[in-house]
Amino acid sequence: MTSRTPRAGIPDEAADPAAGTGWRGLQPALLPLRRLLLLATLLPAAVACALALALTVGGLWPVCAVLPLAAAAWGWGALGRNWRSWRYAERADDLLIARGVLWQELTVVPYGRMQLVEVTSGPLERRYGLATLQLHTAAARTDAEIPGLSPAEAERLRDRLTELGEARAAGL
Repeated sequence: MTSRTPRAGIPDEAADPAAGTGWRGLQPALLPLRRLLLLATLLPAAVACALALALTVGGLWPVCAVLPLAAAAWGWGALGRNWRSWRYAERADDLLIARGVLWQELTVVPYGRMQLVEVTSGPLERRYGLATLQLHTAAARTDAEIPGLSPAEAERLRDRLTELGEARAAGL
């Protein structure tokens, strides 16, 4: 189940509907990784724009280079806000995944509905010591993922969710 609401609807520590549910955030290493990818994309664009205009227009080339640099500066802050918005909590019957800055989204995945739980880690994620947990359910709309976990936490969560999913599915 996924709900999207503007700036409301996602419980914080004090307003958690399930007493004792501890929200967990993502690993801090995810933020530098995403910022590196942002700069690796936008800085070459700034250089390409500057070179293209320097060769064709002459003195106006800095104007074109400002646009990708402004996008990089805005994206730098936006990535920080987005990273802080991600969190997850394990409850007795389901897993909660909250994310979003402007449009906040809360995904509730019942353990009995999980069909597949996988852990992936690409080359850059491995370099930064990160992994992504992907949850697949019967309904395609409720597939969820939690990026930026430590590999040990991702494996622990995968094993726990698989165990709980099998126990809940057996009770159906």
